[in-house]
Amino acid sequence: MKEKMLSGKNYLKLGPAQLFVLSFLSISFLGSLLLMLPGVTNEGISYVDALFTATSAVCVTGLNVVDTEFTFTILGQVIVLSLIQIGGLGIMTFTTYFSYFFKGGSSYKNQLLVKDITNEKNLDNVFSALKSILIITFLIEGIGFLLIYASLSKAGLDVGERVFFSIFHSVSSFCNAGFSTLSGSLYDIRIRFNYPVHLIMSFLIILGGLGFPIIFNIWKLISTNASNLYRRVFKHEKYAFVKFDISVNTHLVIRTTTLLLLLGTFSFYFFEKDGVLTEYSTGLGKWTAAFFGSVTSRTAGFNSTDTAVLSIPTSLMLISLMWIGASPASTGGGIKTTTFAIAVMNFFSLIRGKKSVEFKGREISQNSVSKAFAQITLAIIFIMVITFIMILIENNKEPMDLLFETVSAYSTVGLSRNVTPFLSDSGKLVITLTMLVGRVSLFTMLTALTKRVNLSLYRYPSEELLIN
Repeated sequence: MKEKMLSGKNYLKLGPAQLFVLSFLSISFLGSLLLMLPGVTNEGISYVDALFTATSAVCVTGLNVVDTEFTFTILGQVIVLSLIQIGGLGIMTFTTYFSYFFKGGSSYKNQLLVKDITNEKNLDNVFSALKSILIITFLIEGIGFLLIYASLSKAGLDVGERVFFSIFHSVSSFCNAGFSTLSGSLYDIRIRFNYPVHLIMSFLIILGGLGFPIIFNIWKLISTNASNLYRRVFKHEKYAFVKFDISVNTHLVIRTTTLLLLLGTFSFYFFEKDGVLTEYSTGLGKWTAAFFGSVTSRTAGFNSTDTAVLSIPTSLMLISLMWIGASPASTGGGIKTTTFAIAVMNFFSLIRGKKSVEFKGREISQNSVSKAFAQITLAIIFIMVITFIMILIENNKEPMDLLFETVSAYSTVGLSRNVTPFLSDSGKLVITLTMLVGRVSLFTMLTALTKRVNLSLYRYPSEELLIN
């Protein structure tokens, strides 16, 4: 009887999807409690606002219902910064790595989880790759800190303020978080026309949005060639230059990202050259603001212009860019650049009568195409439902502003048409849920809640349905 009880003992077994979702929920809840502690805020904060802020930080969104500069003390801002760093790197990265570090090993199942993050094919290299990702992240953020600090000489900040500002904004930029220690973000008069800071943060945002597999591959290329050069110079060994092996995924991500950045920059300039860009007196200022607006709308959430007065065409363009978002395995959100690219390529394949999607001499698997359209469909349906709910709850606000807010929350962007601070508690909770769903992706959340079906050993006869 005892043996039967032992053999029948049930253990809580969480799959990757469940672990991922539960991690974000747990850290968001813990962060909300930390923000309620004495000494964290100047005049106190409601729990709904604390939960909203913690979720926004962990989901690297950047939407604010309170003013970060005046509501939180330095301790509170450090807590927000810590939540951003954890959320940006991905909680599974942290938990898996540190469980390995403290326990001296890891299960085969955990190695498979990290394998998906690092894109390594050899399981023996998984944790060394994960360690490299952490090193690369802190290295990029460290370089960003130094460059931002050097660009603040005329910002009117003392040394301590410059140091904290540089650290906070370097981390927030690379993690695509959009949080700022200034009330008006980069539209604040103290930093509004500091173009070097805007450009530095732009490239930090782009790097964070490319995805860890691509950054890791570039890092391996640089480190391997540097090591070979060192052995050639100091040890007189034969120097072998290692070429960058660009995968199909890397090609697709870089091309799509470049196209979206260019399209967003020129569109922003064209629509706003007689609008918000008029306050920039030089061509450099106008193009920098247009470029920054294109970059930040791809899930970062900083603003160097007044988002509330943007024209309708610009707002619709930004909604489209926010919806697409960053790239897979990155610090950003959205449906992802590869999903959008696959959908576009599939469209052209269909109208040309081709039965498969092809790119760079490869056929994109049907599984990837199906997942892409599932992500797009789920995102559109969810955004429509949440927007409808928000219109019912916040019936005194413009539907366009609420649509902008919903897409910004789902894609973890953080831009707002000055709606977030004036939301009701019900509206704040709906947007909080939207940020969580957007960060883990609705597809992942449904996977976590749905029982997986084993591989079927049969197939039904196919049937062609009328589509148009």
